[in-house]
Amino acid sequence: MSETNTLIAHLIELRSRLLKAVMSVLIVFACLAYFAQDIYHWLATPLLEAMPLNSHMIATDVASPFFAPFKLTMVLSFFIAIPAVLYQVWAFVAPGLYRNEKKLIVPLLISSTLLFYSGIAFAYYVVFPLAFEFFTSIELEGVAISTDISNYLNFVLKLFFAFGVSFEIPVAIILMCWMGVTDAKRLREKRPYVVVGAFVVGMLLTPPDIISQTLLAVPICILYEFGIIIGSIYGRKSTKEEHQEVS
Repeated sequence: MSETNTLIAHLIELRSRLLKAVMSVLIVFACLAYFAQDIYHWLATPLLEAMPLNSHMIATDVASPFFAPFKLTMVLSFFIAIPAVLYQVWAFVAPGLYRNEKKLIVPLLISSTLLFYSGIAFAYYVVFPLAFEFFTSIELEGVAISTDISNYLNFVLKLFFAFGVSFEIPVAIILMCWMGVTDAKRLREKRPYVVVGAFVVGMLLTPPDIISQTLLAVPICILYEFGIIIGSIYGRKSTKEEHQEVS
């Protein structure tokens, strides 16, 4: 088969995998669309429970009550369909991987999915109640707390993404150790800088309160240490495999 035909075959395979990934998201969305209003109410529960008595969320745009729940449902559909999307990515790249690479990629795909979900759950069940309780406790004379539903949605989605990505630190460390970019010893030496960087990231990605910043920075530090432990194991394994291949 010529290089041109090979390239076309790869492009056709890529298109097929992308379509299957998109279809998996759309199927989940079709199943959840009927419950869009209930899903948004579930998302708003941490704020509603922290707001003062007889206060409500508002919609400053006419179409917000319709579009905000469906936007949330579409994002949630993507989150739920992540395993199917990652499987399509895996199925596309797997033929070009060595056997030892396949042994590493499969557990990394599973662990990265679980860590992403864990980050979102941590944000919803731990960070949101504390952060919203802090915000709503600050009272200004003549100012009523009435949060716009679209602004609230954008706010929480940003936090979901920040915590979900931050919880992927062990996966990133394992990959770097496995590829030989760094090792456990050098990562331990950089620990003080990582601690400072974690709080800087917490300051940039979370609301401007010490509670949210700390609740993001502390898990980053813990996951960094966990990544060093697992990365040292995979680093040693990759080194042994290289020596075996050479010998």
